[in-house]
Amino acid sequence: MKVKCSVACLITAFLSFSQVCHAQTGTESSATDFKPATTNQQGKMYPQVSNQRIVRAGVMAPQANKVQLDLGGKRYDLVKDDKGMWTGESGPQDEGFHYYQVIVDGAAVPDPNSRYFYGAVRWGSGIEIPAHDQEFYALKNVPHGLVSENIYFSKLTQAWRRCFVYTPPSYTTNNNTRYPVLYLQHGSGEDETGWVAQGKANLILDNLISNKKAAEMIIVMDNGYAFKPNTSTAIVNNQPPAPVFDEVMTQEIIPMIDAKFRTKADREHRAIAGLSMGANQTMRIIMNHLDTFSAIGGFSGTPNYPNGDALDANTFMDGKFKNGADINRKLKVLWLSLGTKEPKPFPASVGAFKQMLDQQKIKYVYAESPETGHEWQSWRRALHGYLPLLFKN
Repeated sequence: MKVKCSVACLITAFLSFSQVCHAQTGTESSATDFKPATTNQQGKMYPQVSNQRIVRAGVMAPQANKVQLDLGGKRYDLVKDDKGMWTGESGPQDEGFHYYQVIVDGAAVPDPNSRYFYGAVRWGSGIEIPAHDQEFYALKNVPHGLVSENIYFSKLTQAWRRCFVYTPPSYTTNNNTRYPVLYLQHGSGEDETGWVAQGKANLILDNLISNKKAAEMIIVMDNGYAFKPNTSTAIVNNQPPAPVFDEVMTQEIIPMIDAKFRTKADREHRAIAGLSMGANQTMRIIMNHLDTFSAIGGFSGTPNYPNGDALDANTFMDGKFKNGADINRKLKVLWLSLGTKEPKPFPASVGAFKQMLDQQKIKYVYAESPETGHEWQSWRRALHGYLPLLFKN
């Protein structure tokens, strides 16, 4: 199935994300509105979230002189009571998942009440702000797939690596069935745990399969940081430091997955996608290996990430995009998406890439996530819109 970029296409993609405008409850925030966040450690009452998306933090620190909640790019002062408990509230937050931390006498530390998630190049706190459209990634009474941890040794990096592999609900019972594969990558500062822990990719696909809105498929989530032995792992100028990830993906990961799992091992049944840095990596991989993949999803990122300058199809990526007709024949799906509150430079870089695609008459789908930024709610919605387009017929 090839998807043409048109007004109808944009409307369809936009509606797939659902509207953020919805009926208000009409009630004002009060103490009874606050509930413990679903991302809290078991039995912990803080942090709490109100129906107005306000976060109330609570940290026990009797010896501290100053404690703040660092959330959504702002710091909120907490107030200490006579027992040494510091509490306070944030302003309204956007829907979805957010990383946060507490500042104790100037030291940034994880909140001991929160479960920990890997992001911003560290294990730290995260909080879930209930979204109006959270049903599409909710844990429901439907058949669930299995997420397995796969450890392997990479000859290219001379290091042990791992990926997480989702297999659909029928995989363990339909022993003669082979499945298409989506290779799904995380963003900068995150790792292979992100798409399950923060992105809820397995639940999104479980629910789509249950509603017969997406094909059953395998999802492979690997670590996008891959280096030659004895080279630096530092991020320089916000560029993704993955000099051999292309080779690791095509020479090691894909052959391993095809050998270990019941896959349909051809380009027609192989797709790739990624967010932010992962979008940059996967788009470069697919354009270097159009004989390996037939679909690409770029969530908040493109091959020109993070540069928003105009692109010349004749020179960009050595002219990989100059033959629009050939790309249209080979790519079944080219998906691009952004949150409407994305910071610079992402709207400019995606806009420049779209302009080049339009000039070359390359077909694509573009969709926006209302009222979300460069965060997991945008990418959950992107995956939810992208998956139904894959492996049709």
